[in-house]
Parts: sequence; structure tokens; C-alpha cells
Amino acid sequence: MIKLVSFNYKLISLVLLTLLWSNVARAAQLPDFTVLVEKASPAVVNISTSRVVSKKQAGSQFQMPGQEQLPEVFKHFFERQFPKQKPPQQGQAPRAQSSGSGFLISDDGYILTNHHVVKGANKIIVALSDRREMEAELVGSDPRSDLALLKIEAQDLPFLKMADSDLLKVGEWVLAIGSPFGFDYSVTAGIVSAKGRSLRSETYVPFIQTDVAINPGNSGGPLFNLDGEVVGINSQIYTRSGGFMGLSFAIPSNTAISVVAQLRATGQVSRGWLGVQIQEVSQDLAESFGLDQASGALIAQVFDKSPASDAGLQAGDVITHVDGNEIIMSAQVAHFIGAISPEESVIIQLVRDGKSVDIEVLIGNLPQNVSAAMGTEEKGQYVERIGLRVVALAPEKAQEWRVRNGIDIMEVDAGVAKEIGLKPGDVITSMANHSIASVQEFVELAAALPTQRPISLRIVRDGRPLFVAFRLNQ
Repeated sequence: MIKLVSFNYKLISLVLLTLLWSNVARAAQLPDFTVLVEKASPAVVNISTSRVVSKKQAGSQFQMPGQEQLPEVFKHFFERQFPKQKPPQQGQAPRAQSSGSGFLISDDGYILTNHHVVKGANKIIVALSDRREMEAELVGSDPRSDLALLKIEAQDLPFLKMADSDLLKVGEWVLAIGSPFGFDYSVTAGIVSAKGRSLRSETYVPFIQTDVAINPGNSGGPLFNLDGEVVGINSQIYTRSGGFMGLSFAIPSNTAISVVAQLRATGQVSRGWLGVQIQEVSQDLAESFGLDQASGALIAQVFDKSPASDAGLQAGDVITHVDGNEIIMSAQVAHFIGAISPEESVIIQLVRDGKSVDIEVLIGNLPQNVSAAMGTEEKGQYVERIGLRVVALAPEKAQEWRVRNGIDIMEVDAGVAKEIGLKPGDVITSMANHSIASVQEFVELAAALPTQRPISLRIVRDGRPLFVAFRLNQ
């Protein structure tokens, strides 16, 4: 009996010792972020902006970011804080305030942040880690990549080093520092979930997807690797509630490096342009075009007077490589072409009639208005019952305003549209609680609207949402 008790005691001790060592081993494998945070935090800044708004924009009809609970899956951070402010005194214009994050990239005061953090700002204030506050100059801003470059007048500042984001691996630990909800220098960590993600209307950025907790106010802040180098700039989240749901997206540092160089030199960004409309290659399409696997980008249309047309690309060609880079998903074409300098020649490898063909293309300069450049701008459709002309929403505008769906108002004629103050340039996203995805959908819904009943209309004006209501008399 004594031997049995002794044996059980030794067994229990062995099990406890094994569990202890197992926990110690697991703890040893987890990264220690303390040194990284101590070194990197001084270069992270808080950015506050203000801009003059119209009295109508300042009214209570606007739903402030974070208040609306709409089923739009892609919303940018809504990091812009809209604190309650005292009403402007007589003669003063009302102002909207917002805030976000950023970080120093040089010791002489250059700061990188998101375009949407400073968009439309009349005044930009940067708060440093030592509590100094300085007014910043906007050097340049690029809506397509959602990046902006600021400059403050200071010297010998701490700054962060940009890493090669191409070396980043899925599963690698990453860390974010920012000011969620105004809490300065908050630190969150996670792993890289995926690379090269394409988001709707974000065709020129191969996003890094992570599970790092990102919330309103983190926008424009840095994403670090374990070496304390910046691998990305936090930009968007995937959400159904307006808050963090485990999917965050950052702009790769390599994209930022290219954009910053151009913003410093000219204040604007030029991108390569091919001039084609492409689509994904399904398994059935792959077999019909003689491909071994369902990959590449199928050219559905080649636009006239475009670089693709000049080089002889054709509808039905399947692009498999751009400048030596393999194309798996169609969105990669825009990523690679956009990164090529205009007037530079590249080799595009494609499959035509079941054979591999190499074609040299002189890349063009991406126009500001791609639809106009290709002659594909719509004339719009007039909706007499409401009194306006509407057109499909351009991808560039959808990207800049962070609108997932909707249609653009081209012209306001008369009737209820004029009465409720709709304007050309407003984007209609829903009517009568129905989401609007196309002009045809809006036309059909307008025809079916009842009379003598209040009907809700959600629009976005200058990037900000607004609900209005109207009644149809007949």
C-alpha cells in the first residue's frame, strides 16, 4: 500500500512538472513586444483635423459615424471623432472635427497617414509623443491608395523604418499602435491572415489582411513586424456593426514607399494604365480557353486608343504574367500595372487560341477619369417621378467616399428632388429601406413607390451620410 501511494505521488509530480514545462515552453514561443513598443511609440502621432461645413451639413439630419448600424460590410474606420460642440456664434461657420493616427517617416517632420483622415481638412494638428502640438502642411494626398503625406516644422524627431512588405509571410506576428476612440498609443497585436487582398473599388492596393484589433481612431497608424519596422498602414476593417470583427486591412509598406516618393516630388501620384476590362477565369472558362488551371485574367474588352489596343491585345486573351509576375487572380493585373511607371515598356504573357504569347506593351498614364478617357461615361437616366437624372457610380468615387453601393445624381430638375435639397454629385445608397445597387434597380423601385406616405432616402454627400424623407403626391 505504501509503494502504491509512493508511485501515485511520483506520477502526479511528473504530470505536474510536464504541464509546467509545457506552459513555460509555450510562453517562451510567444513574442515579447515590450522593447518594440518602447522604441516605436515615440514616432507615432495623433492627428486632429477640422473643416468648415455648411449649416445644412452641420444639421441633425446627418448620422455621425459609429451611430448608424447599416448592413454595409465594408466601412472605413469611422475613426473620425465627432464630439459634440458648442453651436457656432453668430457670423461663424460651423466646423466638423475628426481624428486619426499617423507616424513620422523622417527626422525632419514628414508624416504618413490615410487620405481619408485629412480629406477636406482646413486645419491639421499633429500631437507628438512628448505632448507638443504642431500645425501640419498637407504635402500631397492620393485617394486611390488612401495615403497622405504631411509635414511639420521640426528637426531631430524619432522616425520609423519602412520594411519590405513583400517579405511578409502569412501567419507572421504583427503589431499596431494608434489612437482608437482617442486613447493615444494603444497597442494591439495579431497575425497576418492573408496578403494581396483586393477590396471592392480598391483596385490599386494589394491589402494585407490581419486579425489585429483595429477600431475607430487607428486609421493611418503603423503596422509593425517583430523587428519594429513598418510593414503596413492601417486603413480599413470588415464589419457589419461598425466595430472590429477580426478582419483588418493595411496598405503594404512597399505601396506606401512608392506613393510617398511621388508625393514628395510632385504632390501627386501617377500610375500605369493598360486599358482593358478583365474578369476572373472559372474552371469552365479555363477549359474552353485551353488553360491547364483556372487562373489568370480574361480580357473581356479592350478599349480604343488605349495602351492595350496599341499593343494588339484582344478580347479573349488570358493574361498569365505581367512583367514576370504570375497572375493567379484577375485583380493582380491592376496591382502590377498600377505600380509600373507610365511610358515604361513591359512584357505581358498571355494565352491566345491555346498558345502562350509574349507581347510588349508601352504602359500609359492612368487618367483621373477612366470612364471619360475610354468614352464609356453614361448619359444617365432621367426619373421623372422624382425629378432627377442618375448614373452608375464610378469606382473612383466609390473608393474615395467609401461607398459600397449606390448611384450618382447627375442632374436635379424639379419635383421632390429639388424640394428636399438633392444636389448633383450626391450618391443615393438606399430608398424606402431598399439598398440601391444599380440605376435600373432605382428606376424600378421609383416606379413602384406609394403615394401620400413618407419615404426614406439615404444619400452620401461629400463622403458623409444623410437621411431625408419625402412624399409623392401622385
